[in-house]
Amino acid sequence: MILRLWSGWATGENVAAYDRVLNTEVAPGIVARNLPGLDRFDVSRRRAEEEQGQTEREFLTAMWFHDMDAVAAFTGGDPHEPVVPANARRVLSRFDDHSRHYKLRQRHIG
Repeated sequence: MILRLWSGWATGENVAAYDRVLNTEVAPGIVARNLPGLDRFDVSRRRAEEEQGQTEREFLTAMWFHDMDAVAAFTGGDPHEPVVPANARRVLSRFDDHSRHYKLRQRHIG
């Protein structure tokens, strides 16, 4: 399994706008593609307590793929390229220009 992580940041009123775009357009659009090898797609926002004094709010997407071929199929080629639709780009102040990938070594379930 491959964990693909990507972060984007928004400020001010764009925090709510990006949250809305991400959860009503971007994520459902990706899920609707029924991508072979995509096992799970999680959307998180950094805890406000950890962002005190900062003007930007961080969003993290975590996608679990079966392998790097499945990641490449998702991105359309280069597995490290971010997939950031125009509506999301309009409300983000910045975002990772490359996704990070981690190979699952061991899963511990308690």
